[in-house]
Amino acid sequence: MPASKKTTILFSPELHGRLSRLAAQTGTSLGDLVRTACERVYAAPSKNEKLAAVRRLTTLQLPVGSTRRMKRESAPQPGDLLP
Repeated sequence: MPASKKTTILFSPELHGRLSRLAAQTGTSLGDLVRTACERVYAAPSKNEKLAAVRRLTTLQLPVGSTRRMKRESAPQPGDLLP
């Protein structure tokens, strides 16, 4: 979503320096770094939204194997790990 509101945030010189260095290391801007952090922390789905998503998942009619078969397919056998 494109940025549409401007906000001024004051950081201590030390924090601004750290965030600026981190942004440079990750190849992004300081603004994008702050926006991403805010979205991850404060724009996370609510508990009700998560529960609704789980309810929707339970209504899916997907092919699922037995527990034994799924474990066998998801966990490697000891011989698979050796050269």
